[in-house]
Parts: sequence; structure tokens; C-alpha cells
Amino acid sequence: MKNTFLNYIANLDQLSKKVIRYGIVIVFVWIGALKFFAYEADGIVPFVANSPVMSFFYKNPSEYKTHMNKEGELVAKNHQWHEENNTYGFSYGLGAFLITLGVFLALYKTAPFASMIASMLILVMTIGTLSFLLTTPESWVPNLGDHQWGFPYLSGRGRLVIKDIVILGGAILTMSESAKIYLSRKSQKVV
Repeated sequence: MKNTFLNYIANLDQLSKKVIRYGIVIVFVWIGALKFFAYEADGIVPFVANSPVMSFFYKNPSEYKTHMNKEGELVAKNHQWHEENNTYGFSYGLGAFLITLGVFLALYKTAPFASMIASMLILVMTIGTLSFLLTTPESWVPNLGDHQWGFPYLSGRGRLVIKDIVILGGAILTMSESAKIYLSRKSQKVV
């Protein structure tokens, strides 16, 4: 009985690959779709504005702190600033890109090469997201009087970002799996 259960557990690797792949698909499609809503676009502003690689997407990235909306809050003048800043335009483009990557990741059996490329892009994006821990002050608990602030005390935003380490591992796995399928089909056509 004990060995049967252990054998069952030992053979869960194929199921885990599917859970990882479709977990990433769900995250990318869902979060991608949310990028079309103002509250989500507003929420990524500190990350984009502080990124040396992405801040150029915004017209006035250095002014973001005075125009932040809390989740669920709509301050008309802040919303107007975000429209003029290209906050929403950038977010819409990012959302469409995330959804596209999620779809291609799901199509790994139909389009393994495209799925492999999507995994590669997810890997690069995830490294970019993890870089926010270095570039975004809001990733760390601020010094508001408590002695527990700064590194290693992750804020809510920092805790959100660090979870991308798991997606990074998943992207490597899905990239490898898609490449194997692609190479297998390619070698079958040659024979």
C-alpha cells in the first residue's frame, strides 16, 4: 500500500507540468485582461515609472507619486493625469501582449514553436518584473516609525513581485517541453 502511494506520487510530474503551464496561462490571460481597467493600470505605475528600461513609456514618470489612486478609488484629476501620462495606453498594450503570450503558451501541442517563443518571452518578462525589487522603492516597507522597514521587509507590491520566481521556473519548464515537442515533430518529418 505504502509503495503504491509513493509510486503514484512519483509519477505526478506530468500532471505538475500541466498545472504549471495552465497556471501561467490563467495568470497571464487574467492579469492581461485586467490591464484594460484603470485600477490595474494605476497599480503598475510605480513599477513602470521607476524602471530604467520602461519609464520611457510614460510622458512624466517622475511625477507619479502625486497622482496615485488607491485600488477602487477614482480621483478625476489623477485619472486625467494618467490618461495624459500614457498610463492606460501602456497598460492596454501590455495587457494585449500578456494575453497573446498566455494563448500561445496554451497552444503548445498545436504550435510548439510559438509556445516555446512565448515561454522565452515570459522568462524575459519575469526577469524584468523581478528587477522591480531593485528599482521600485514601493517594493519595500517604508520607514514610517517601525524598526522593520527596507530590505528584507517586502511590502505588498514586493510580495507580489517576488512570486514571479515561480513563474520564471515554470517558463523554463514550458519552454523545454515545447522545444521537445517541436524537435520531435521536426525529426519525424525528416524521416
